[in-house]
Amino acid sequence: MKKIEKAILSVSDKEGIVPLARALVEGGTEIISTGGTARLLRDNRISVSPIDEVTGFPEMLGGRVRTLHPNVFGGILGRRAVPSDINEMKEHGIGAISLVVVNFYPFEETLARRGATEEEIIESIDIGGPSLLRAAAKSFADVAVLHDPARYEDFLGRLRSEEGVNLTCRRELAASAFRYVARYDEAIRAWFDGAVGSSPGRFHLSGTVRQSLRYGENPHQKAAWYTGGRPAARYRCLQGKELSYNNLSDLDSAWRAVSELDKPAAVIVKHGNPCGAAEGTDLLAAYRAALRCDSLSAFGGIVAVTGEVEEDLAAEMKELFLEVVAAPSFSDPALAILAKKKRLRLVTVSVDPSAAAPPEIRVLADGFLVQEPDPPIPGPAAWKVASKRKPSKEEWEDALFAWKVVKHVRSNAIVLARERRTVGIGAGQMSRVDSTLLALEKAKRSGLSVRGAVLASDGFFPFPDAVEKAAEEGITLLVQPGGSIRDDEVLAEADRLGVAMIRTGTRHFRH
Repeated sequence: MKKIEKAILSVSDKEGIVPLARALVEGGTEIISTGGTARLLRDNRISVSPIDEVTGFPEMLGGRVRTLHPNVFGGILGRRAVPSDINEMKEHGIGAISLVVVNFYPFEETLARRGATEEEIIESIDIGGPSLLRAAAKSFADVAVLHDPARYEDFLGRLRSEEGVNLTCRRELAASAFRYVARYDEAIRAWFDGAVGSSPGRFHLSGTVRQSLRYGENPHQKAAWYTGGRPAARYRCLQGKELSYNNLSDLDSAWRAVSELDKPAAVIVKHGNPCGAAEGTDLLAAYRAALRCDSLSAFGGIVAVTGEVEEDLAAEMKELFLEVVAAPSFSDPALAILAKKKRLRLVTVSVDPSAAAPPEIRVLADGFLVQEPDPPIPGPAAWKVASKRKPSKEEWEDALFAWKVVKHVRSNAIVLARERRTVGIGAGQMSRVDSTLLALEKAKRSGLSVRGAVLASDGFFPFPDAVEKAAEEGITLLVQPGGSIRDDEVLAEADRLGVAMIRTGTRHFRH
């Protein structure tokens, strides 16, 4: 498929559709289009054949019926290798359509909009779009199908290449289309379940495959990305290689952690653990402080920030090898800078605050475990100062910051923080004192002082040894849940050493 004679373009998300259409027309493609897409293309002086000229019928029923006609679907479904199909198409004057570019009415966006009525939600259920996409995907032997604007440029590149849009490529595009349709239908089904009595935001364990992944944690493991119900956050990749299993896992860890911090904030994750986190006066300051905590581990890491990535931040990010940058949005100058890093994935995150957080699931050899998610840190109102020395205002601020971060570090977890930035993190050790020693060692390696810092521990101190080591290094406040049979012994040691101690009453193990 080196030339496309005829294509149908009908999109709700119009990002990138004008340059795609212009490139197709320059290559000799006749474009059929509908409604707003046709108007946009005409406004940009791109020749378009309106859909009603193809079907012989006007768009009708308030736009509900546009493309549902044999002249359209016959042009997509007619098999070029079957003589009887070709003869019937000629008999009825049906022209072959070789490319379908469609994405759907924004059902999930309408659902997420506060105050959306049932009528508005129902009218945002697309009928013609999924039908066109399914027909084109079924006919991948002769037809290419596109739904994601992020793939337009790659498609044009393939079209211009020596190999062209070959059968392997069309099969891959067809699989992506069916995943897109399935996810869309699943969101609609989940809403109808809620509308007839079940919880509207509930997460369905019978999720839909959003994307088949190249492999899992290791190349010999197969994997897929599933979605279900109404997600609390939606990840959309703007550029770079396809997201991997490990990318997605670390991306989710980074976004969950940074979402808990006060804006502006940045978190860098490597292999499931934060290796740096900070709140700052702006995103650039937060990123710099997070990177300073452990720049060695940050190499090849995942960065999540709480606001738009702008030019200055993008310029600094460009200097480090990163796998993924996740943010609510990217400015155009930032995108231009980061586009030079072809392998870097840029991911936008859109949040639905009204959606229920999904349960956490872990598979066992004998079934699986399901638990409620660990809720956001509510604040220090219920915390108790157990020590004789009372924390200063600055120590309270650092204590809350460190407590939010330690919740996202794998147990046994220790976080050292000063001025609302991490200066050392110890994760995943079999003893709490080992995690403490690791956090202190990382701080020294990064040239960061821990004098006057706060130490947060996700679980209680079973022995005073970690307290002794912390005091020896100049740490002035310990934040921990309490609950050990040796709590009094641990507290006595803190008082003897002049270290303040807060007991939160809630632990945050993350195994």
